[in-house]
Amino acid sequence: MSDVSDYEQERQATIARNRELLMSLGLVDDAKTFKPSKNVQATAKPVQPRVKKPKEAPMPTRQSTRLRRAPMDPNEPPAAKRKREREEEEKRRRAEEELLAAAEREREAKRPRHHDIDLQTLTDDLEPEELNDLRKTFVEILKTPRPRKEASDEAYVFDDGKKEVSEVKQLKEKLGGLKVVSRAKVTQDRIYSAAYHPEPTKDLIFFGDKHGQLGIWDARAPVEEVEDEDGDVAPVEDREGGKYWRLQMHWPASSKSSISSVKFDPVDSFSVFTSAYDCTIRNLSLTSGVATEVYATDDILLTSMDLPPHGHEMWISDADGGVTHMDLRAHRSHAKRYQLSEAKIGSVSVNPTRPYFLLTASNSRELKVWDARMLETLSSRSLRSTPNSPSRPSSRGKVEGDSAIVFPNEVDGETIQKLLATKKGQSTTRVAWTHNKSVSSAYWDARGRSIVSTSYDDTIRLWDIKPSWFEKDAVFPSSRSFSQIRHNCQTGKWLTILKAQWTTNPDVYPHFSIGNMDHSLDIFSCKGDHITKLADKSKITAVQAVTCSHPNIVERVVSGNASGRCVLWAPEDL
Repeated sequence: MSDVSDYEQERQATIARNRELLMSLGLVDDAKTFKPSKNVQATAKPVQPRVKKPKEAPMPTRQSTRLRRAPMDPNEPPAAKRKREREEEEKRRRAEEELLAAAEREREAKRPRHHDIDLQTLTDDLEPEELNDLRKTFVEILKTPRPRKEASDEAYVFDDGKKEVSEVKQLKEKLGGLKVVSRAKVTQDRIYSAAYHPEPTKDLIFFGDKHGQLGIWDARAPVEEVEDEDGDVAPVEDREGGKYWRLQMHWPASSKSSISSVKFDPVDSFSVFTSAYDCTIRNLSLTSGVATEVYATDDILLTSMDLPPHGHEMWISDADGGVTHMDLRAHRSHAKRYQLSEAKIGSVSVNPTRPYFLLTASNSRELKVWDARMLETLSSRSLRSTPNSPSRPSSRGKVEGDSAIVFPNEVDGETIQKLLATKKGQSTTRVAWTHNKSVSSAYWDARGRSIVSTSYDDTIRLWDIKPSWFEKDAVFPSSRSFSQIRHNCQTGKWLTILKAQWTTNPDVYPHFSIGNMDHSLDIFSCKGDHITKLADKSKITAVQAVTCSHPNIVERVVSGNASGRCVLWAPEDL
């Protein structure tokens, strides 16, 4: 009897006939010829985050009442039974107290934190080696103070058009060749804001995400090869670049704590400020590694903040249409809030050369320039029900005093409208420009004379303010933008709002960057000239909604998307 079945014999005969047929047709029966070539360019795929060793999950501890009870002795004496029942009752009582305490701790974990937080607590998930690397990075950038550079309002203003064309051409040459040189998943969730540290020897970027996390990315730091779960090493093009650390700056770690803006101390860049939807502003000292609460409100969402060059003051915008002024040298209870709009104010920008001129953008479709000197003349009323004693952290890290929440002195909208109605107060609002829909953002450039605004009407608009207009105590004469750029700003629910961001480098022709819905970055000059489009379909797979550029190096731009992945654009031969 044959070991091969009839079916197998027939199958082998069919294979032989098919092979003969292919050979007669001149076809080679080689499976390798049907495989794609290794030289074929791979489709774009997101950079793969480094695999970190997961923490061991605690063993389950729940037990039924029957299992928790000790075996009963049928011959147990009545006195011993009563004693045992008392002990079991005491155990049940203690267990209930522990459950109540655990529930209270869980509720406490969902509340904003108002006490000082050290670096180890902020980086709870980091290994000791990673935390040590972060401290070393801070030490490196603390060697030299990096104050914000000052610019003249007459810089790059030419009477000769040829000089301007030359400057634009040089800028195109520098920025047109930027490529993707590093990628990483810096934060766990959607990028909301970003700031580029001015240290010229590093590419150190701070990203704020949707859940209150501050991601710090050293984009060009050398990284050791790490094997994945299967023991393979990812190709260079798919590997994460640089090193990053995640700090839980705001709490709870939910969408209630989205970091709306990130700013460095303009005096030396030795600390970083973050504002968030948990109604707080924190200051992380890179020297001490301690995050301190600077400001907190009860239930008003803080949408943005800005600091003048001297760094002693802060202006804060909120979702209720207010702008708060705070002297950082005084206690937070001396803050003064002005009700400037009935709609949400999405951004506030301080003029860098004339800090008493504020620029606000709101959902009322208007962006306005305010003279803060006139606002300061208004009397205010306190919103505090009781005197707010200075809060101070105790040895346990909890806030002592009545409350950490600030009830600032309030100047209501009616008082401001009365000022605007007077002849002297007409110049409080120097100008009010209108978009067709809500204004997402509006910012001064480094010279304090150009303004760029973005809006849901799908336009980017540019204004130029002559220095002589500031000197006159009167409304600005021009009410129209000199340039309008069509740009898709319909980000929807799942993307961060697109905002045009100026370069803060005063040593280069003024320009700004903004994300594009086609997964690219656009860079425009202060006159509206399109400088370049940065794109790489083989590596970029999502909208780069948040952008910023290096304050001291022209050829550096970074961007971030809705999954927390960030990209460094720089010369390819970096």
